[in-house]
Amino acid sequence: MTQPFLPFSKPTIDEATIAAVGDVLRSGWLTSGPKVQAFEAQLSAYFGGRPVRTFNSGTCTMEIALRIAGIGPGDEVITTPISWVATANVIIEVGATPVFADIDPVTRNIDLDLVEAAITPRTRAIIPVFLSGLPVDMDRLYAIAKKHNLRVIEDAAQAIASSWKGQRIGAIGDFVSFSFQANKNITTSEGGCLVLNDAAEARLAEKYRLQGVTRTGFDGLDVDVLGGKFNMTDIAAAIGLGQFAHIDAVTATRRRLAQHYFALFGSDFEARTGAQLPVADFEQSNWHMFQLVLPQRITRADFMERMMALQIGIGYHYPAIHLLSLYRARGFTDGMFPVAERVGQRIVSLPMFATMTESDVERAVAAVLSVLQ
Repeated sequence: MTQPFLPFSKPTIDEATIAAVGDVLRSGWLTSGPKVQAFEAQLSAYFGGRPVRTFNSGTCTMEIALRIAGIGPGDEVITTPISWVATANVIIEVGATPVFADIDPVTRNIDLDLVEAAITPRTRAIIPVFLSGLPVDMDRLYAIAKKHNLRVIEDAAQAIASSWKGQRIGAIGDFVSFSFQANKNITTSEGGCLVLNDAAEARLAEKYRLQGVTRTGFDGLDVDVLGGKFNMTDIAAAIGLGQFAHIDAVTATRRRLAQHYFALFGSDFEARTGAQLPVADFEQSNWHMFQLVLPQRITRADFMERMMALQIGIGYHYPAIHLLSLYRARGFTDGMFPVAERVGQRIVSLPMFATMTESDVERAVAAVLSVLQ
């Protein structure tokens, strides 16, 4: 009998959350309101009391952080070529210039040695990405930023509940951007949040997310910055509140599943297959994804096709940004960031979600071994 399809990712929405969304729909207050305020308060408490504002995506959060930091035309921002393209797009959106630094071949995060080498007098900020929820070396990152007087916008889209030396990502650092898109560890269907440094930045974030508007009294309204339409709805916030109630259990489950992956692949997996496993970090990473880098003898498309034939869903995150047409048109070419190019051609994401079972992991591993061997 054919086994059921095992998806790469699958959100879990419990009945209490579904009921809470129904309550919002019946309340008559669908857009930003009391649920958004409650969600922001809960996030702020989780991040040690820092100001948090929610948005309708984890992309606009980074753009708004750049705008709050005053970054625009003539400025450079250093980031990684291995991320969802939004990480670099937001730099262009504010009129600044994206500068890429290659990735570390082991962690697949941005190589901080190469970040420092890429700094010029025009550099104003760094956007590191915590791929699959694994943080960069935060001590080194912020030492570089302090030395060169740079702002940091952490693309922590995948890193909710990750930590650095016992401190939650978001509770430390400069700007920290999270995503609550459907495949994230907790979701609001679509959405994100930005952790800020003080009340002044939080107020400016509020302006940028809703057309730059400031209201006073019953009918006072003014606009003094160019904002957009980025606010989160109460419907989305109700989902977020329901999801957030399970964040510790979700994180523990993902770590347990990751450990099972490693146990089943075995210590000789890399030597036997030529594939590369992720860093086995069960303390700091939230295990948003479990990713392999495939050996050169098989194409990613062939691997994905054969895994799908075995009823195993596979994703890939991500192709190298600098080789996309938009970035080639800006002068980026093959060979500029060789580690990112190799990883971007060969990285795959295996199934990982909160309702997976150990037998699901066993199916996925058996399929990988069958295809690679």
